[in-house]
Amino acid sequence: MVKIKTVNLNLFYGSFKALSNINLDVKKNQITAFIGSSGCGKTSLLRCLNRMNDFIRGVKIEGEVLIDGKEIYKNVVDLTNLRRRIGMVFQRPNPFPLSIYDNVIYGPKVHGINHQENLMEITKKALSSVFLWRELKNKLNDSALDLSGEQQQRLCIARLLAVHAEVLLMDEPCSTLDPIATAKIEELIMELKKKYTIVIVSHNMQQAARVSDYTGFFLLGEMVEFGKTEKIFTAPKDKRTEDYITGKFG
Repeated sequence: MVKIKTVNLNLFYGSFKALSNINLDVKKNQITAFIGSSGCGKTSLLRCLNRMNDFIRGVKIEGEVLIDGKEIYKNVVDLTNLRRRIGMVFQRPNPFPLSIYDNVIYGPKVHGINHQENLMEITKKALSSVFLWRELKNKLNDSALDLSGEQQQRLCIARLLAVHAEVLLMDEPCSTLDPIATAKIEELIMELKKKYTIVIVSHNMQQAARVSDYTGFFLLGEMVEFGKTEKIFTAPKDKRTEDYITGKFG
């Protein structure tokens, strides 16, 4: 089942064309990875999927982005609700300068949930989903900024789960983490796909090969090739994909 679909998607920053004619199907409860050199359009595409590029002056979008079959640019869309459903995890963990508990309940409170018992249940469920509840259940009033980088990234993911996100967009979520912390986040990502659709941008080809079900290779704003990860890494159809994966450029 297709969760996200792009049709002839083009993105311009002023006169610069950053994405060219992107046609993509992201399947529900699968992990889709975008790989390619810096500046190839991976993150720009990721940000198109929940309209985060709206914050950038001079951006123009052509084509379509459909979530569950509904176009998100041409129709009247509640952007707050869209970004609740299609949440973003950034390169650097960005917990709020609040307690762990207040980080998790921030979104639910914005959406009108105020009963303390409900908020605590949401907190327990969200932190359990990212394997943090046992570690932090007695530290909920501690500052989120005191957590390790890996714990902060898991907390940021928990914030999205607390508002019932359906899709997790991850922009190089392990780029600031050491190998041990990276392994923990990768394990979490693979566990989360049981309930969520995940799209990850990664400069780490080995990571894409380890965690993703589908991979798209991008070059100069074009999606050169897209398919099952195993095929992309073992038998790519396009020589440019093969050259990138074998390290001839990038």
